[in-house]
Amino acid sequence: MTRVSPLNTRGETFFLNLRFMLIVTVFVANAIEPLIQEMSGLHTLYQWIFSFHMPLFVLVTEYFARSSLHGAPGRKILLQLALQYVIFQSLYSLLDASLFHVNNIQHSFFAPYLLLWFLASHICWRLLMLGISRWTRSAQLAFALTAGVAVGYLQLDGIWFSISRTFVYLPFFVIGYHFSFGAFVKLYQRYVKSIAAAASLLLLLAIGLLGSNLPIGWLYGSMTYMQLGAHEWYAGLFRLAVYGLQFIASLAFLGLVPYGLSRMTGLGRRTLYVFLLHGFVVRTAVISGLYTYIGNPAGAALLLASAVGCTVLLAQPAVRRLLNPLVEPSVEWMISLQRAAIRRSL
Repeated sequence: MTRVSPLNTRGETFFLNLRFMLIVTVFVANAIEPLIQEMSGLHTLYQWIFSFHMPLFVLVTEYFARSSLHGAPGRKILLQLALQYVIFQSLYSLLDASLFHVNNIQHSFFAPYLLLWFLASHICWRLLMLGISRWTRSAQLAFALTAGVAVGYLQLDGIWFSISRTFVYLPFFVIGYHFSFGAFVKLYQRYVKSIAAAASLLLLLAIGLLGSNLPIGWLYGSMTYMQLGAHEWYAGLFRLAVYGLQFIASLAFLGLVPYGLSRMTGLGRRTLYVFLLHGFVVRTAVISGLYTYIGNPAGAALLLASAVGCTVLLAQPAVRRLLNPLVEPSVEWMISLQRAAIRRSL
């Protein structure tokens, strides 16, 4: 009988708590985006969220993925990611064509629709990690950082194949692969964790006071240097500076994450449902004209509370039972076809 290490169990609990907190920030950021140019407080919150939430989401994704990166489990997950992408790329594109009518959207399977870039990049991250898994840890990180900086110099739109975000966020995927929860716990003892939490809140305050001139495009990771207006040969240094900001912001936010088991932990197991479905909620709110009625702090607070509430609702077990075939489609039939094709070729 295999014994589960208490540290491993505690690490899983911590990262499930983190995953739920991050999906809340994802929902909140997308919910407030239509108002960030009109309300300075929401703009500050939006920038603060983008300073850490995607790097940490990539890190926590690889933390849970590293046990199923190789062999049959890895192939099965790659197939499921691909099927999820096809299903939701089709759904979002069809609804956009008939109902949402979002501006500046490329309707192509080679250009992920809004939030679906994460599925496309996740496939690429897994394949890249398989390719570099035999390298040393330092070589992997050096490659990831170099690729993340270099991709900005490409003379193409970074949304195609999600190529820009794939390489920009690759360093955080590599860090997640090697993340040691034991070392983290030793470092984040009571006082260090409290200082980190305070630093995260101070960063929010600093962004409110000084961050209005920070181009948000640098935090998206989806744009080339040319698209960001940085035509200098040394533009890659700006990317390194953004990496520094994201790394510090991520370490600080980890101080806010509880270690203990709670209802949040269970909700953290179903964040995929929130991630793939919340776009429908936000887009429906936009076309309904709801945002025209939000122009004061009370309305903004209600919007934030609604985003958190919807996150909790979409992470309920009932949603998983109802929509499991859509969100987590079975790929056994694809595996069976693959095996049959192999048998015929022998």
